[in-house]
Parts: sequence; structure tokens; C-alpha cells
Amino acid sequence: MKKKIVYMGTPHYAEEILRTLIEADDMDVGLVLTQPDRPVGRKKVMTPPPVKVLAQAHNISVMQPQRLSDEGVYEAIVNEAPDFIVVAAFGQILPHSILDIAPCINLHASLLPKYRGASPVQQALLNGDKVTGVTSMLMEEGLDTGPMLEKIVFEIPEDMRLFALMDQLTKDAAILTLSTLRDYEKITPVVQNESEASLCKKIKKQDGLVHMVDAREVYNKYRAFEGWPGIFAQNGTKFDDLSLVEDKLLHRPFEILAFEEESVIIGCGCGSLEIGTIQPVSKKPMSARAYTIGRGLKIGDLLLELPSHA
Repeated sequence: MKKKIVYMGTPHYAEEILRTLIEADDMDVGLVLTQPDRPVGRKKVMTPPPVKVLAQAHNISVMQPQRLSDEGVYEAIVNEAPDFIVVAAFGQILPHSILDIAPCINLHASLLPKYRGASPVQQALLNGDKVTGVTSMLMEEGLDTGPMLEKIVFEIPEDMRLFALMDQLTKDAAILTLSTLRDYEKITPVVQNESEASLCKKIKKQDGLVHMVDAREVYNKYRAFEGWPGIFAQNGTKFDDLSLVEDKLLHRPFEILAFEEESVIIGCGCGSLEIGTIQPVSKKPMSARAYTIGRGLKIGDLLLELPSHA
């Protein structure tokens, strides 16, 4: 007997979980809810979310309500008579009326109760965590506060960045979704320990600002903010292709310590970093060596003349 699913999700992470449900012989996705199409890029082209594209390719009904309280949404879900409502990075809190229709299971990309909220994967990288994972949980009206069902734990390599970690957690979330749905009757939900809970906020562009005070902190920002917002100095100069050299020795922030082929090693207040690519404001990215040569900079000089900040 196939399990009837109503699915709610929006980005690539949610798309891959939906794909797994569609391909599973014992699951039947009858309705998908996702965020409205959004303008993307400089030309503001109206673009459908990945979940919508996939659902339509498989002739699954799609709704894109501004709010789940909009007229007709509740009725449409009830008409599906779902065994489960599965939610992954949907972007809206579910109202009590919908939570009461069927068990609502959320796939959250952290080891709850750690990192509830909008940016759990970035937060794990920002904090230099050794492990993270995915949690399936029963939803209630709070933000990621419901009882936990199952977890998959993943050890984070020290040089892993956001895109690779998201890919890994997306695969794990897809596996966990099927496991939780298939074994639901045998799983005993575990209430989250509120004393261990933490909340992470939506990433803003300004979060990518670095002052080269702490090399490990800068490196973790580089890992966490891959794609957007990236990392940049106060004057807008962007840095890419970073590696952590060491995190103990004291230096002047932005001091040039050495050259390595096309990259440059710079000091931080604590530690040092190797930078491969630098992009000045309104210019194309260039090798760090080319940047320094073009400005006549040498060992002992500051890569950027900026006031130091904590």
C-alpha cells in the first residue's frame, strides 16, 4: 500500500528529497506546495523554484500560496487525504489547522536542537564544528522545536565548504526521509532539550566582512559563505581560494608574509592565511600575486591599507 504524501519545499535541497519520494515505489506524492516564483538576476527574470519544476515534470499538482492560510490551501491538502505531510526548507511556518491534518515531518539540516532556523549549514561551518547532520522531526507551531524522530550524523572535513556540505546533507536527508516514513510506526519521538537549543539567523551580505583579526574565523567564513555573500574587506575587495596556514602566531592584519607561486600568505591578528584570488571593487578577479605586483607590494607591506578593527 503506497503512502500518500503532500510535500512542501522550495530550493535544491527540497528538490532532491522530492525526487527521492517520486522515485520510491511505496510513496505517492499527490500535491506539492512551494514558494511563489521570484525575480532572479539583474534582469529580474521570474523564475520558478526547483521543487515546482520537478513536480510539474512529473505531472504533480503544484500550489504556490503566499501564505498557507490563503483560501483553498487547507481544503486542497485535506482532499489529498495524506498519510504524511513532508516539509523541507519550505520557508513558511505551518499553521495549527494544517499540522492537524496528518503527521507533518520536517527534514532539518542540523543535529537538533542545535541550529534551529534559517542557516544551519552555514552556522556549523562558521563555528568550525567537527560534526553536523540531518534530523527528521515532527512539526509543531514553533520554529524547528518539535519532537525528533531520526538523525544521520556526518563528520565535516576541515577543508569542506558550503556547497559540498549541502550536497552531502541533501543526500543524507533524502535517505532519512524514506527511513522515517517507512519506519514511522516503530519510532519513538524524542522531545528536544531546550537547554541545548540554539537559533541561527538568515545570512546578510554584511556578514561576509572580514578584518583579518583571527585567521581561523576568516577561513570558516570563507567556507560558510561560498557563493554568497563571499568574504570581503571593508573597502569591498573580495578574497577567494583561501587556505588556513596556521592559527597561533601573532601578526599585523593584512601583512604580506610570503609569496607562493600565484598566491600570497598574509598575516592576521592571530594566525595566517594563503590567498589565491583577489578581486578589487568593480574589477575582475586576479591572482593574489598579480594583485601585489601591480601595486608594487612586497613582503612586510600591508596587502590593504585599512584601519584595523576587532
